[in-house]
Amino acid sequence: MAQLQSAEITGIVTEVSRLTAGLYVFPEIGERIARGLDDALSNGRYHQSGDPETLGRLVTEDLQSVNGDGHLRLKFHPHAIPTEQEDGAVLAELARAADLSLGGVPRIERLEGGVALLKLAPILFPLDMTGDSLNAALGLVARAEALVLDLRECVGGDPYTVAHICGHLFDGPTHLSTIYDREEDAERQFWSPAPAPGPRFGGSKPLYVLISGATFSGGEALAYDLQQRGRAVVVGEASGGGANPRRGFTLHPHLEATIPTARSINPVSGGNWEGTGVIPDTATDPARAHQTAHHAALADIARLGGDTPSAEEARQALHGRADDHPTPPDARL
Repeated sequence: MAQLQSAEITGIVTEVSRLTAGLYVFPEIGERIARGLDDALSNGRYHQSGDPETLGRLVTEDLQSVNGDGHLRLKFHPHAIPTEQEDGAVLAELARAADLSLGGVPRIERLEGGVALLKLAPILFPLDMTGDSLNAALGLVARAEALVLDLRECVGGDPYTVAHICGHLFDGPTHLSTIYDREEDAERQFWSPAPAPGPRFGGSKPLYVLISGATFSGGEALAYDLQQRGRAVVVGEASGGGANPRRGFTLHPHLEATIPTARSINPVSGGNWEGTGVIPDTATDPARAHQTAHHAALADIARLGGDTPSAEEARQALHGRADDHPTPPDARL
């Protein structure tokens, strides 16, 4: 990979500064960050970076130094990215990630007791790219007695895909979020769609969502929307804390400026998860979140399932787990 020349570095950092001042969703903070970039450029901070990866790291440190917005970055791409269009880097990365993850559905499994496990990662892809894979997965889990939705490695996603998934998990149209866009000075509401023909998991069966510190952006949006509406129990640890939707600008074959130009507003909380992350209802080590949620789902099925085969299987599974971990004698008193 070729080293960056001084003029290239100046041009890239100057453009990042301009984009941040002009587009960042919080104007005053954007202008403050841009002044910091200009000062650092004048002081020679970036001219010793040499390669795109180092420049991206240094500029990202300064972009995030004021308010810690994880979406505000000069992102390094190890694979060369298209420069002909504004979102070329995003589209190239999406296509590669989709090809490596079965369209964003790397795991689907029936667990003991009629519980379905659905893992969505690495992101919630646009529906026109991988909607067939997502719909097939949602159709498969529709028959389950309970669902564990694994978002522990989901680091982003399309808000329309978030709404589409929620359409399978609510019984009717539900207001999920409102996004304020600085450029348009306008708000756009996102609702789960009306139920479409075909199998759906629906809005009444037990639903558990797994998150971790790696869960970010669109993955957080799905967890937060379900949690705030009381539709799901969130299990794991606080997520990454990125709630401001961003745009991407390709400034070099290996560098993309990502600028948050909007912010999410939840109709229930009136806020979002920026900075704090989604706070789990049941806090546990992310490595154990799967077992914790499965056990809780088994208890739900055993209690609610009546005489169904899955309910009987759930009761047997719970009984077996109790035998594996007997209650200490003094705790039975």
